[in-house]
Amino acid sequence: MFLPVVGSLIYLITQVYNKRDAEKITNEIAHVINPSKKVKDLEKRLEFSESYQNRLNLADAYLEIKDYNNAITHYLEALKDNSQNNFYAIKQLIEVYFNIEDCEKVIHYVEKIKDHPQFKKSRTQFVYGLALEREGKIEAAESNLRQIDIRYSFYEERLILAKFLLSINKNEDAKEILKDVQTESSHMTKPNKRLYRATILEVDKLLKELDN
Repeated sequence: MFLPVVGSLIYLITQVYNKRDAEKITNEIAHVINPSKKVKDLEKRLEFSESYQNRLNLADAYLEIKDYNNAITHYLEALKDNSQNNFYAIKQLIEVYFNIEDCEKVIHYVEKIKDHPQFKKSRTQFVYGLALEREGKIEAAESNLRQIDIRYSFYEERLILAKFLLSINKNEDAKEILKDVQTESSHMTKPNKRLYRATILEVDKLLKELDN
């Protein structure tokens, strides 16, 4: 009696479990190759179960394919659920509004989360700073943008920060940030060097221009 049970367990582990993993991996690859399939799959999932998380997942998928109107619709619908911790949904909504250059909405929704501990030194705070800059609030913009200057991270954002500082004639501060990024780039892994290649090249170019 014992042997058939062992045999069944071995079959489940080697066949069923691995098959499920294979299907999951296959679906993930399909979603990368064809993002619209991911959206359709998540739409069906939301139709089957209108849960808060399913709606957020669909909104995120719309954001990934830059379908900002649908992303906004689903993030706003998710925010109607007051029983949830809406920090993530609001953070994502801010990103969407920034992408469509609606700075007033960015600033409006930041007011709802700016006291949250995860807001400080985040990409969202950086986006807030850029929105403030576009609204002509330069001092407040600088205060928020500078929070992103964290070593060995946020390379693209720090390049933008340096450009902002150059635009307000704080050349030495900008140069210091650029030099830090340049130094850190020499310690990057090969994948990161490929990922941030354009950023590193632009940093090198700006430093040369500032030294001339």
